[in-house]
This record gives sequence, C-alpha cells and structure tokens, in this order.
Amino acid sequence: MYYVRKRLEVSAAHRLDLSYESKCTRLHGHNWIIIVECRAKELNADGMVADFTLIKNKIMNMLDHTVINDVLPFNPTAENIARWVVETIPSCYRCEVQESEGNMAAYEED
Repeated sequence: MYYVRKRLEVSAAHRLDLSYESKCTRLHGHNWIIIVECRAKELNADGMVADFTLIKNKIMNMLDHTVINDVLPFNPTAENIARWVVETIPSCYRCEVQESEGNMAAYEED
C-alpha cells in the first residue's frame, strides 16, 4: 500500500450552530491546519497516489479566506470538515483538522 500526506494551512471563519450557549456561535476565525491522508494499492499512470497540487487546489479554492458556513452545506465543526475532505478528495481515507493549538478532530473511513 502506498501512502501520501498533505498538510495545508487555511485561513477561514465560521460560526457553529449549537444546542447550547457558546461564544463559538458567533462568527470567528482560525488558521486551520488540515492534514489529508491518501492511499492506493497501485500508483496511477503518473506514478502517484494523488497529486499534491490537486489536493491543495481543491481544498484551498473552496475554503481559504472564506466564511465556511457560506461554502459548505453543514454545521462546520472540525469533525464535519474532516469528513467532507475525505469525501471530496479521491483516494483520501483520513483527514485531521486542527482549528487551534489544542483542538483537533479526525475522520477516517471504515
């Protein structure tokens, strides 16, 4: 099995829709660290699992310098963003999303 990992830094804002009172329901920003992990049993015709530039462009073009609520159709928690990345990037099986120094979430396909 071949593996690649791409680390991105995305500057974006969001607000959360929560069932309890929290300052996170107000618009605020993060410098998100998104780690995309892809795998393949065989390399593609170019000798790659996935093209790092294509991964970067897909995520950065969608999220960087945006209000994430305006571009993604779900409550933009770190957990939901990680799942979206896995579902969006071909061959991606795992994603970690860090929204601040001590707060990280991950999603991995079964």
